[in-house]
Amino acid sequence: MSARPPAGTDPGGIVRRRSGGSIDFGRRLAILRVGSGVPSGRVDIRAVIVIALLLVAAVAVSLVALGTGGFSISPARVVGVLFGEGSRNERMVVLDWRMPRILMALLLGAAFGLSGAIFQSLTRNPLGSPDIIGFNTGAYTGALVVMLVLGTGGAYPVAIGALGGGVATALLVYFLAFKRGVQGFRLIIVGIAVSAILTGVNTWLLLKADLDSAMYAAAWGAGTLNGIGWAQTTPVVIILGALVIPVALIARFMPILEMGDDAAKALGVRAEPTRLAMIVGGVALTAVGTAAAGPIAFISLAAPQLARRLTRTAGVALLPSAAMGAFLLAGSDLLAQTAFSGRLPVGVMTVSIGGMYLIWLLAHEARRQ
Repeated sequence: MSARPPAGTDPGGIVRRRSGGSIDFGRRLAILRVGSGVPSGRVDIRAVIVIALLLVAAVAVSLVALGTGGFSISPARVVGVLFGEGSRNERMVVLDWRMPRILMALLLGAAFGLSGAIFQSLTRNPLGSPDIIGFNTGAYTGALVVMLVLGTGGAYPVAIGALGGGVATALLVYFLAFKRGVQGFRLIIVGIAVSAILTGVNTWLLLKADLDSAMYAAAWGAGTLNGIGWAQTTPVVIILGALVIPVALIARFMPILEMGDDAAKALGVRAEPTRLAMIVGGVALTAVGTAAAGPIAFISLAAPQLARRLTRTAGVALLPSAAMGAFLLAGSDLLAQTAFSGRLPVGVMTVSIGGMYLIWLLAHEARRQ
């Protein structure tokens, strides 16, 4: 006759039951109730606090960035300008010149964070981000074809080329990795291989181009927010706003797919169509950001894992990843503006920070294994 587990624990020691009959999940949770008091969901209090702190930090960085430049404005004056005060010059500098850039940094950072969370959940691997599996490289290839082969340098043709290149690369990686479904490890390996091939193609295109065109294309490929205005920001706001709802609806299946295809099927979720829909959503977020500002690297890689370590959740989550992405990109852009007088593209700064993070992540995974 088996021994009964001690009161307050289950046999695996994972879920504890309080004396009043409620379940203790080992974390502080808030129970949401609707109507007659029936529980409709649980909210992780620690995750909410982390998201709030990250948003406050992103807003603080944005206020400092709005006042930083050749025409310096104190954060207090920036707040006044945002509420309709300030001189005409201050309003022009803050609202017309700097606000589009800061808003773009926050939006694209959040989009890259969301995309990274989706792909890392799909692959169940902290390296499974669009940076690693080739989508950024493919978007750069599409932009280079427009700029160097077709000879078109306008913002919208380059953006369309980047979108086409990113989507085409995503489809190629998906079909090459497909074998009775798409597995995370195979997706990463195929993505790395396709990315290496496209990197060679990009280098060849740059070497064949004339000097001025090659320098312009290389500057775009570094990922930059320089020269961003309301003409570029407004379409991004509209497109990302339209993507938020379908991505949120798809992403609610992320925890189910992480349990495996058999468990997903038992719970009534069709694994492969759902996985394909998640890939489309993640690619769309990455493609929009890359088309707007170039292939800004490592935000998608670092944001979900940093947010996961702060929230201490079992897997990556969308909202913390988006908040962390917005903070990282806004902070990186402010650092590039202040330390290098605005001459350094933000993509170079994110690569420098992300490279150090990637070294730490690989060392951490090696020690754990």
